[in-house]
Amino acid sequence: MSGFTLDRVPRLVQEAGALDRIGETASRLGQGAPVLLVADPGLAAAGIIDRAQGALRGSGLGVVTFSAFKSDPSCAQIDAGAELARNERAGVVVALGGGSALDVGKAVAALAPEAAPASHYQLCQHPLPARPLPKICVPTTSGTGSETTRTVVASTDEGAKIWLWGDELKADEVVLDPTLTVGLPPHLTAATGIDALVHAAEASTNANAFTANDLYCHAAIRLVARQLPEAMARPDDLAARAGLQLAAAFAGIGIDNAGTAIAHNIGHALASLRPVHHGRAVGLAMLATLPWNTEEDPEGRFAAVADAMGAGRDARALPGAFERLLREVGIKVSLAGEGHDDVTPERLAAQMAAPENMPMRRSNRRPVTDEDAARFARILLTQH
Repeated sequence: MSGFTLDRVPRLVQEAGALDRIGETASRLGQGAPVLLVADPGLAAAGIIDRAQGALRGSGLGVVTFSAFKSDPSCAQIDAGAELARNERAGVVVALGGGSALDVGKAVAALAPEAAPASHYQLCQHPLPARPLPKICVPTTSGTGSETTRTVVASTDEGAKIWLWGDELKADEVVLDPTLTVGLPPHLTAATGIDALVHAAEASTNANAFTANDLYCHAAIRLVARQLPEAMARPDDLAARAGLQLAAAFAGIGIDNAGTAIAHNIGHALASLRPVHHGRAVGLAMLATLPWNTEEDPEGRFAAVADAMGAGRDARALPGAFERLLREVGIKVSLAGEGHDDVTPERLAAQMAAPENMPMRRSNRRPVTDEDAARFARILLTQH
């Protein structure tokens, strides 16, 4: 038999209204120290930041809020948050928002104990500080899985996407409150749900996949296949929203243990060239590569994904099932007319070969040649 290591899963709490009890958790983890609330600035209009601040202050905690970052955060923005945490002597970080906010919060908590910038730790060039601040992740979208991973993605000053990695980045507690996702616009509900499905599908089929991790991955796939259409049809359905939250968290566990593969290689490359939502980018990349990837399935891993999607245990059924779900939830397959004309297949293939993207390509179970990569780039940019 082959061995495996299933790494720690943060404590997960799910309940409608759980955000309103966040103060109790922060007080326990931070022992009453001030809280740095890292919050997506877009949540202010919906009153969610005020709600979180009120819950924290209601437990007698001092609160400083950091929202000076954007989607696809930069290393400089993470550095600013870490400096604020040091200056305010924060003892715990609460990260509230989508994947970008969670990544910023996780990185700020990990980097705050020392003064080195985020770039110092990129691509595991140096070990992260040994004693990170406790961190609580409260996702308001259901896709990235950042709440359960030890990875942070950020952009350099040049626009390249880099990653930080280490257990120091993993949340101590994850609070899943489905009421926070009800107001998510339909196109983001769709894109984030597809993101979770691609995470789970790649983690259960790539070269690093193993059976214990498949339990989380296949559960995530079943949840997305069933609950994403429900959430699109009935946005206020808390059961569907809760299902998608669990799917994202489970898929995050999946990629935390096994990583991703060629769809994420392409998705990251595309997003570094033009602003395409990550969930849509990896969805289009999986659409472009699944027919090729499922040609070889000696261990039945792609067949198991097809089965989890409800298409029967047949790898050949997976590309069609995935495409039907994409189109059913309204993901626009064609990039035509969106200002991407300068992204040629050659440019995309070159970016797919960048050092920060190659680990994802190498993790693909079926080896990807340069000719394969060039063909995938052409398919992605012309599919409709």
